[in-house]
Amino acid sequence: MSAEPLKHPVARPRPGGGRRYGAVAIALHWLLALMIAASFSVGLYMAGLPFSPLRLRLFNWHKWAGITILTLSAVRLLWRLSHPPPPLSARIVDAMPGWQLSAYRSTHLLLYLLFFAVPLLGWAYTSALGLPVVLFGVLPLPDFVAVDKEFAEAVLKPMHQVSAFLLAAVVGVHIGAALKHRFVDRDDLLDRMWV
Repeated sequence: MSAEPLKHPVARPRPGGGRRYGAVAIALHWLLALMIAASFSVGLYMAGLPFSPLRLRLFNWHKWAGITILTLSAVRLLWRLSHPPPPLSARIVDAMPGWQLSAYRSTHLLLYLLFFAVPLLGWAYTSALGLPVVLFGVLPLPDFVAVDKEFAEAVLKPMHQVSAFLLAAVVGVHIGAALKHRFVDRDDLLDRMWV
């Protein structure tokens, strides 16, 4: 029996699994990636707009996207907990220095934390402003915190913005690492999550 799974916890075997994620995990990954990119882009764009009907429409879309991201994140986390990821190939594990394996795990953990933190902070900010969140214009959601406009502007808004930019930065690191594995290391890491 090999001690490799103990040496490299990310390389634990998956019963009956191959080296790729399953179709559900891949679909959730790319759908969440698209929603986050779209929501971040709309958030940046609308922040520079004057108060107008367009800004209100974009703000509503941004809130809907946030709730959708929160829901997809919960589904993805539950799926991940019940479906362990495929093991990294021995070639990848052997070629990666220990700090890269630690960064690999830490980056994924931070991504999951931010998948929840960013939309929850946005929902709290909206609630504290006293603005309703009505999903797709039909499903009213409960207020997340009590109305306190001063707290919303002084604390929740900056926390939402900083966490969104942190998420964008961590996503950038994630993409950069994937591209490094594809074009510099020329290994099969990206194939695990590619469509």
